[in-house]
Amino acid sequence: MERILELELKGGAMWSGILGRGKVLRLTDLAGGANVSALFYNADERSERYNMPDTLKGQHIFFLRAPYCLHSDMGRLLCSITRDTVGWHDTVCGVTTAEIVAKRYGVKTYQDARNDFHRNGRDNLLIELAKWGLGKTDLVPNVNFFSKVTADDAGRLSHVPGHSAPGSVVELRMEMRVLVVLTTCQHPLDTDPAYAPKPVRIEVFSGPVSSADDAAFTVRPENLRAFTNTETYLRLQA
Repeated sequence: MERILELELKGGAMWSGILGRGKVLRLTDLAGGANVSALFYNADERSERYNMPDTLKGQHIFFLRAPYCLHSDMGRLLCSITRDTVGWHDTVCGVTTAEIVAKRYGVKTYQDARNDFHRNGRDNLLIELAKWGLGKTDLVPNVNFFSKVTADDAGRLSHVPGHSAPGSVVELRMEMRVLVVLTTCQHPLDTDPAYAPKPVRIEVFSGPVSSADDAAFTVRPENLRAFTNTETYLRLQA
């Protein structure tokens, strides 16, 4: 694959961009313990976006890993996880808010700390969404890459510290043109008493268009049906 973009996001930062079909997004946890909160939208029809309930129930899963897919609310595929050295990515806990960050880590404003002020996931996502004409009504449940959350017998959720080691990688292949929105704020259930979001490297590679025999589609029949729906949609658009 040919690399066409490389950049580093420090902890608490944000990024967004449109990735074409077949492009591969590689996220690398540089220091260990990273969290990347991510949203995905059809770049050409942004009312279509990642759908957490359909993604989970269709694949009979609670968390994401390779070779599973991210489904849209139109029964199509936005992207597929093609490489994953972590094995568990949280799908249900959302992002930090200004209230959560202030209560847990204290208030540190830009006026006091300049670029080291305390950021939160929700506001970061909204800032990036605004660049593409989207807003609060477009916020949907996100994926938290590199983070693991487990449930006890009573259903209480707990964040697993140290789940992602330095150098851990996850790669996502785009199945259509996708608007990707990312922030590297800490996981909302992170028990670390310090405000210490971790840096992540972003890389984008060119790659081939997927085919029906790909492992991401054969792992579940629902994925193959969604792949067929996506192929039909793209052919009609061509």
